[in-house]
Amino acid sequence: MGDEPLRFPHEAMATACQVMVAGEDPSYARQAADAVFAEIDAIEKELSRFVETSDITMINHLRAGDWAPIGIHTLECLKAALRVNAETNGAFDVTIGPLMACWRNPDKSPRTPSEEELAKARALVGMKPIQLDEARIAICLKTSGVKLDLGGIGKGYAVDRAIDILKEWNVEAALVDAGQSTTGAIGHLDGKQGWPVGVGGVRDEKEPPYLIEISNQALSGSGTHVKGSHIIDPRTGRPASGRVAAWALHPSGTIADALSTAFMVMMPTEVEQYCKTHPETSAMLVPQTEGHIERLRYGDWKRLRNV
Repeated sequence: MGDEPLRFPHEAMATACQVMVAGEDPSYARQAADAVFAEIDAIEKELSRFVETSDITMINHLRAGDWAPIGIHTLECLKAALRVNAETNGAFDVTIGPLMACWRNPDKSPRTPSEEELAKARALVGMKPIQLDEARIAICLKTSGVKLDLGGIGKGYAVDRAIDILKEWNVEAALVDAGQSTTGAIGHLDGKQGWPVGVGGVRDEKEPPYLIEISNQALSGSGTHVKGSHIIDPRTGRPASGRVAAWALHPSGTIADALSTAFMVMMPTEVEQYCKTHPETSAMLVPQTEGHIERLRYGDWKRLRNV
């Protein structure tokens, strides 16, 4: 596939993205990467709650019972979110915004809400009010006050779309990295089974991280070592505890992104059962323990090795 892969960086979705391409002419690879970044920028404009003209901002101001047209990216993301929500018994929920706000001050510092505040926020969380019409590409919220946040799935969706673009350009070996969230890859590097990606590392830990070679699949991670205890369990309304990090390996970046968030709040037995009933999924959990950090692995990690 050639010598060193070509690297193309891009800032989007509040993170440092990059595309790596192997075995292609540099000029052609640059054009393919530019097409990818144009798609990612378009996705951000549609999905980000921080963009005033985005679908998500519009949805978050809908009155109960009103239908509104949405973009195809929004539709596909919400379909995937509803699927993962059902499959994880509510451990992943894109309506968690009111709960997130409860546990943060305006400056994003942590706070502890009163039981009354918590109860009010929990009443607004849940995906049952979301109604999609795929034929019309439209959405309706059955109740008022629902606030969507696709931060736990949007980057994974962008990775999937980026991979689709690269395939349309007939690129056979490439990696797309959406910051510290989700990485997807197609093909492989010369002499390898895929693209080596770091997994299992935890900040301030003496033990080196692992590498896994991924090909035609995606790896996503969530954890507390960068942003602290920022992940809320939508089933309890309280911050997740007992876990430092979680990773999900899946053919879809969209699903891997959502699952890594869900795995942060699910019990190990729940994660193990999920992987058994979804054999295309692998999971790695790092429990919050003192001393040596034990990693729990479920599914297929045959390509995993120490650095």
